[in-house]
Amino acid sequence: MRRHHWIGGLGVLAGGAAAVVVIVRLTGALSPPPNEALIAPPVVVVEAPPMPLPLPPVAEPQAPLGGAAPQAIVEPEAEPVVAAALPQGVPVLAPAPRLPTPDCGQGPKQAAAANAASLRTLAWGPFHRPETGWEVYAPRIALEIGTACAPDTPGFAAALLAWEQGRKLPADGQVDAGAFNVMNTAWLLARPFVVASQKGCPPAAPPGQLVQLTGADIYGKPERLLPAALAAYRRMAADARAADSAIAADKKMLTVFSGYRDPAADAARCAKDNNCQGAVRTICSAHRTGLAVDLVVGNVPGMRPDSSDDANRLAQTKTPAYRWLIANAGRYGFVNYTFEPWHWEWIAPPEALGP
Repeated sequence: MRRHHWIGGLGVLAGGAAAVVVIVRLTGALSPPPNEALIAPPVVVVEAPPMPLPLPPVAEPQAPLGGAAPQAIVEPEAEPVVAAALPQGVPVLAPAPRLPTPDCGQGPKQAAAANAASLRTLAWGPFHRPETGWEVYAPRIALEIGTACAPDTPGFAAALLAWEQGRKLPADGQVDAGAFNVMNTAWLLARPFVVASQKGCPPAAPPGQLVQLTGADIYGKPERLLPAALAAYRRMAADARAADSAIAADKKMLTVFSGYRDPAADAARCAKDNNCQGAVRTICSAHRTGLAVDLVVGNVPGMRPDSSDDANRLAQTKTPAYRWLIANAGRYGFVNYTFEPWHWEWIAPPEALGP
């Protein structure tokens, strides 16, 4: 049986062998959500790929991540993780079919050269702060355009060119702010919290409905989530560890270091940090819903797992944990805030976010 969840202009088909996210035509101006500003004009119709695709190899050898965790964070006790049964309606899809190895040497060579040059040099600010290069977003872009080729190859450029042509955008196969804006707008609108926020900050989860995470779930202080989100998280984390020995070998990997946040405490913290409406801190956080989790996906030694330092975010996108999540988290109903590799939100039934 397939269920149709409707959340503020976002339709989610859950159950069965596939899931499709459909965003309906929006009328009027789409105001920026409280937590992240949209950086492109509204996209009237966006389709999200129903199945994850293989990701490209990293552009350079991966250095081991880890190092000593900050003193405020303690490693969880080693307890077995129980993959709890998912409640009815949680979209869990079959694994993505393995695509044949593409010929990444075939495609527009000039566009590939331009992408190779801009990968680490493009000066831009897609999230309203200066950044250099787009390598941190390369895995998500590759998934969007449906390629397993590395971002500096002709095969990647060919896939991007086809993606642009299919959407009647200026097509040259080169990553630039214009194409990324279209992608990022779609990724934002795939987050029900962002859509619901257009009508005001969604209500916080009733404290009485939240459940405590166990020691094996957490990395640091005690955390709480709504039961359905916790069940989906546990199923996803258990499957990730079973699928990849590198993830399973690090007991802190994919543990939760932030779940539900009390809105009053969150507002006080962002006021103290003097960054209440930036890309990093916000008055209206998705964590108030009890459906959002911050997961350990690696970190640069000496940096926190939620450090928004560009070097830390880039290192995180090269870890097995992040790569697995990008390819598979959607099967468990989780969507990502692209600026933060660690931040994931469970797509819930509409009543969880209010009218």
